[in-house]
Amino acid sequence: MKFIDESKIEVIAGNGGNGAASFRREKYIEKGGPDGGDGGHGGSVYAVADRNINTLVDYRYARMHRAKNGESGRGADCYGKGADDIILHMPVGTVITDLNSGGAIADLARDGEKVLLARGGK
Repeated sequence: MKFIDESKIEVIAGNGGNGAASFRREKYIEKGGPDGGDGGHGGSVYAVADRNINTLVDYRYARMHRAKNGESGRGADCYGKGADDIILHMPVGTVITDLNSGGAIADLARDGEKVLLARGGK
């Protein structure tokens, strides 16, 4: 098995869901007022150091990691469901850098250390 110690990946956070523009309508209530629900939060992308992993082979061919978008809200005060977060397990000692700026984002030096790579929308 090849030892992969460098990999380039792209992470994209999910967008928040759309809110609903809705008004309450009932037979004997003349002006019901607004009852639209907010959209759900988009998913975030995290990197976690794992001492049981010793190579980046999982990220050699799976380079795009995109979190899902939040669901849209609905009438009757129904809020949209928030999307799940994505957790990328990486070896302890991994240094994460931004290719655009060249600066280090994080150094995963301890087991279980968790860093936010992309924050989901609201």
